[in-house]
Amino acid sequence: MSVSLEERFQGSLLGLAVGDALGGRFEAQSAEHLRQRFSGVESLINYVADEIWYTDDTQMTIALAEVLADQGEILEQPLCAAFVANYVPSRGYGRGARMVIEAMEEGEGYQAVASKHFPGGSYGNGAAMRVAPVGLFFHDNEARLLEQARQSAFPTHVHPLGIEGAQLIAAAVAYVTRSDEFKRDDFFRLLISHCQSEEYREKLAMASETTSIEQLAALGNGIEALESVPTAIASFALSPESYAETIGNVILLGGDTDTLAAMAGAISGAYLGVEAIPKRLLDRLEESPKGKAYLRNLASRLLLKYQATHSG
Repeated sequence: MSVSLEERFQGSLLGLAVGDALGGRFEAQSAEHLRQRFSGVESLINYVADEIWYTDDTQMTIALAEVLADQGEILEQPLCAAFVANYVPSRGYGRGARMVIEAMEEGEGYQAVASKHFPGGSYGNGAAMRVAPVGLFFHDNEARLLEQARQSAFPTHVHPLGIEGAQLIAAAVAYVTRSDEFKRDDFFRLLISHCQSEEYREKLAMASETTSIEQLAALGNGIEALESVPTAIASFALSPESYAETIGNVILLGGDTDTLAAMAGAISGAYLGVEAIPKRLLDRLEESPKGKAYLRNLASRLLLKYQATHSG
C-alpha cells in the first residue's frame, strides 16, 4: 500500500473530524439502542443525509495542530492561547474544560482551576482526543513524540492515566504514519512497550487479542482515558483496511461515541490516507470557517513545517 505523507496528514485530521462529527450525533446513547436503530456500520453511515458538525474534540485538535504548524513544537503558552482563540463553548466542552479554558482566557491560574475541579488531575480522554497532530509531526522521533504528547496534555491533564492515554494515541498515529503495511503484533508490542502503568498494559494486552465486536465492547466506552483509548486502538486493529468499520464499530458501542470515533478515525486516517474516508461522510463535514477546507489546508501546513524541520 502506497500512501503519501500528505494523504496521511490530511487523512488523520479529516478522519478525526469526520469520526467526531458522526459520533457526536449519538453521544451517550446505549449500544442496545443503537443496535436497534442500525443493522450495522453501513446503515449507520447511510443514515447521514445532512451536514455533520464536529465537537470540542476537533476544535482542540485544530488548536494543537496550529501550534505545531507555527512553532514546530508544543509550547504551553501558545497552546493555551490557541485553545482560547478556537474556543466555542457550544461545541460540547465539558464543565471542567470550560472552566479551565475560561481561566486561560481571563489570564487566571488555569492549572489551579484544573487542580480544584479535577483533584489529582483529570484522567479523562480529553488529552488523547486531540493529540493526533503530535503523532503525525513526530512520527519518526519516538523520544520527542512521547515528550511532546506529554506537553500537549499538561495545560488540562496532569493525571498520569490522562497523559499516558495521550501518549498511546500519539504512538499509534506515529506507527501507522510510517507504515505501508500494518503488522498487528508489532503494533501492539510497540504500544505495550510504551505503557508506564499496569492498567494500560493489561488493557492493551486485551486489545491485542480483540477479534470481535463483543470483545471490543468489553474494553470500555467511557470518558476516562483508560475506558476509551484502548478501545479506539483495538477498533483500528480490528479493521485496519476500513476507515468506515473502524469508526462505525466504536460508535455502535454507545457511550462517548464522538471521542471514541475521533481517536479511532485519526489512527485509521493516518494509515489509509484521506481517500479512504467515505465520500458520503467527507462531503457532509461542515463548511464553516474552520471546516473541512481549513482542516485540509492545516494538514498541509503541518506537513510543510515537518518537512522544513527535517530538511538537511
